Amino acid sequence: MRLSLPTTLVGLAARNQKIALRSSSTIAEEIDKIKPFYRLYFNDVYKVKLPPRHRFPMNKYGQVRRKVQQTISDLDEEQHSLIDCEFCVSPLSTFEELATTHCKDYIQRFLRGGQTEKEQRNVGFPWSNQGVERALSSVGGTVAAACDVCEIWEARNKKGMAPWAAHIAGGTHHAFYDRGEGFSVFSDMAVAANVVLQKFPNSIKSILMVDLDVHQGNGNAVLFQGRSEVFTFSLHCEGNYFSEKEESDLDIELPVGCNDQTYLMTLNHWLNQIYKGNEARESKFDLIFFQAGVDVLEDDRLGRMNLSQAAVKRRNELVYDFSKKMNVPLVICMGGGYPRTDDWTPIIEAHSNVYCQAHTYLRSIHD
Repeated sequence: MRLSLPTTLVGLAARNQKIALRSSSTIAEEIDKIKPFYRLYFNDVYKVKLPPRHRFPMNKYGQVRRKVQQTISDLDEEQHSLIDCEFCVSPLSTFEELATTHCKDYIQRFLRGGQTEKEQRNVGFPWSNQGVERALSSVGGTVAAACDVCEIWEARNKKGMAPWAAHIAGGTHHAFYDRGEGFSVFSDMAVAANVVLQKFPNSIKSILMVDLDVHQGNGNAVLFQGRSEVFTFSLHCEGNYFSEKEESDLDIELPVGCNDQTYLMTLNHWLNQIYKGNEARESKFDLIFFQAGVDVLEDDRLGRMNLSQAAVKRRNELVYDFSKKMNVPLVICMGGGYPRTDDWTPIIEAHSNVYCQAHTYLRSIHD
């Protein structure tokens, strides 16, 4: 995808030769003038009509996107000026992108409606043309977000604050090479990781996946087994496996009914361990994916954990602090969140906080 770079970056690139002759302090001043970058993709424009009383909360995507857009839109002009931010419709992933990760026959059968009834039951969605577009956009938005931050980071010569991007969808971490399950047809994060590893070989050599959904990122665990260039970290509930347990590079299980303190202390510990381990790695991480499922909430129907809204917000902060300290590009994906009752407010709020907090965090860097 071709990216229209912010004016400040175009100007900076055009002046590369002059800047090379300047003092290090002048270069630092130039870099400091570049605004934090934060692009958000959304795919709720691809409407899918599910059967009555279907358990998947399809309408949450539009509700979250509108809430995030409104929250950011309500900021004053000075706050808007602190960050380079825009919303974009998720593009549809291509066959070639999907084939970096998934079986070509599986892809073709899904695109053409050739799935068996059992395959559809495992995924959780009936097949439809609308569903095909939604599945492709779920991957395409994450691929676009990942390519954006990598392209921007290369243009900045890896100087200044690393760019962030987000997809108000995706996080479909239960898809395998030739099958899907758990509302996951394809793995958007895995496809995006493989695409950027191919497209940006000089700047992206090692990727970290931080999966904080209540369920294990079992699909990604298998897809990257034996792949040293992608490290999979999954922090999840020990009593919430709906299929065979797989082996990530780092699996941390938390008990059913886990409370705020246990969760946050555990996450903080392991993020610190990953940071220390990265310092000793020969090939340090160049990109982070954050699967920001909110089904860890006490209000979630499928979660089996007891986290408060405040704890989930603190979880997000820990990841953002970690990402800033690592200073590599970050891609945020949505993940699970299933309303317990007809009142979707807690789930919509938790999802929205993920994206709004990232915006606030980046603004604060230049406050």
